[in-house]
Amino acid sequence: MEILSMQFLMALGTIVLMDLLLGGDNAVVIAMAANKLPAALRKKAIFIGTAGAVVIRLIMTFIAVWLLTIPYLQALGGLILLPIAVKLLVPAEQNESVEASDSLMGAVKTIIIADAAMGIDNVLAIAGASHGSFLLVALGFLISIPIIVGGSTLIGRIMDRFPVVLYAGAGLLGWTAGSMIVHDKILGTLLTSAVGSWSALAVQILLAAGVMLTGFWLSRRRETA
Repeated sequence: MEILSMQFLMALGTIVLMDLLLGGDNAVVIAMAANKLPAALRKKAIFIGTAGAVVIRLIMTFIAVWLLTIPYLQALGGLILLPIAVKLLVPAEQNESVEASDSLMGAVKTIIIADAAMGIDNVLAIAGASHGSFLLVALGFLISIPIIVGGSTLIGRIMDRFPVVLYAGAGLLGWTAGSMIVHDKILGTLLTSAVGSWSALAVQILLAAGVMLTGFWLSRRRETA
């Protein structure tokens, strides 16, 4: 993929959007973990913890990008991404609880561990959207992490006020899941040879639409219940 080409820029935009959509909970975790610290130490803990979390997340994503080159694992990753996409439209009823620490290193440790545990969906989505480009992964993180940390409240308000953003993001995740499945070295080749080259686009459209419709139906059913 040529740098600064339209394909490269579109993939980068997709990664940044995924980071913003899936990173809201992680921003809340960061704030909660440092909540008991004095103001001066709180900023320091957030900075150090976020830096450590970014490094761990990058390592996890690079490993995921490599793993997705193994036959069948890319298709499996796409299937795992589908419920994550639906969950974006139907959030869990209970909130994640993080125990705040009253020491700087304790807060930093909590931030790094909690972010790594909660960031698996981000890692999988970004690895799938990067098409094997480590440069895209790194640039996506560099652009989105400061936005998440500095503007998590604003991002949340935008999503609450304009639900279409969430649906577009969920559809994008469904599209990415379809892309991961059809680009799997074994299954993708079998699908293309059996049905035709148009099948790849059809699978991506079907999964994107399916995610949005499933999320809409589940959210409506929860509201009526």
